[in-house]
Amino acid sequence: AAAFERRVLRSAAEHHYLRVRLELPDGGARPNAAQFKQLVVTALRELHGEVGAALPVDVLTYEEKTLSAILRVISSGLVKLWSALTLLGFYQNRRCAFRVLQTSPFLLALSGNSRELVLD
Repeated sequence: AAAFERRVLRSAAEHHYLRVRLELPDGGARPNAAQFKQLVVTALRELHGEVGAALPVDVLTYEEKTLSAILRVISSGLVKLWSALTLLGFYQNRRCAFRVLQTSPFLLALSGNSRELVLD
């Protein structure tokens, strides 16, 4: 009889990268880079407590004009970070939402988005 064997391959990458955008529907004050980082840490703390807030997350780039950033997190913390960002609903008592636009274990993969490619 044939035996079924399940194999799950995990990425050997040490870090994962996320391209995210903060949406503030009512406008108002936009967070600077330090406030954006604090918002990410707050999201982790609210969902996962102090242990979640201790997760090492780096903001590699941040564009205040578009409220978009590239975040780096250790691979084992990807799900914690993604879930915390998804469930955050307020910034300075105003509604907000994080949108995860892209994720990859390779930073170079975030350099371009084929969905935004314009062909001549």
